[in-house]
Amino acid sequence: MSSIKTWSEDDRPREKLVLKGVSSLSDAEIVAILLGGGTKQDSAVEVAKKLLQRCDHQLQLLGKFTLQELKETRGIGQARAITLLAAMELGRRRQEMPILKKTIRSSSEAALYLQSRLKDHNTEVFAVAFLNRANKVNHLEIISEGGITGTVADPRVIFKKALQYNAVSIILCHNHPSGNLQPSRADEELTVKLKEAARFLDLQVLDHVIVSEEGYFSFADEGIL
Repeated sequence: MSSIKTWSEDDRPREKLVLKGVSSLSDAEIVAILLGGGTKQDSAVEVAKKLLQRCDHQLQLLGKFTLQELKETRGIGQARAITLLAAMELGRRRQEMPILKKTIRSSSEAALYLQSRLKDHNTEVFAVAFLNRANKVNHLEIISEGGITGTVADPRVIFKKALQYNAVSIILCHNHPSGNLQPSRADEELTVKLKEAARFLDLQVLDHVIVSEEGYFSFADEGIL
């Protein structure tokens, strides 16, 4: 078998994976495989390195890149950016699967699940987890992006989804990208509004959780639900 040095630069990460296993690859080599090839000027690994330099080699920051931000690296067009976004989303879903399979018994378990789904959003988003009688998450959906108000978090949309997914209870959630976990007056008013509306459908609002990378705030734990 020929030396790895004789392989084309774009083939080296793939061959290395076959010979030594995926754990032997650097972050740049894994990204290079996802890119599928380089440019006339740069190999796939070199393009990957330039992309990682833009996020200071922190995969957590890379996961926050939008489609347009990924395309700002030379050598990454629409198709390659889509592949990278899909790979990162797959990683997030894999991370959350163990939690989806068990009952959520506490605010900390709810926060862990919700953080894994919302941590990469750079703007404020409002989401709802729909739970069955065993307190297992049937579905999580982002209801709105860009703010928390009575208008964007439309109760009709939330409760329609609750019926669609056979939910008997829900957990409200939004993120604070700034890291500040304290609820605003609008957060508290929205919680009261949704809790009162849920009573008419015999639907229980278990909690409203604010999450950030630093931690979480639980309305239920604080006794203000």
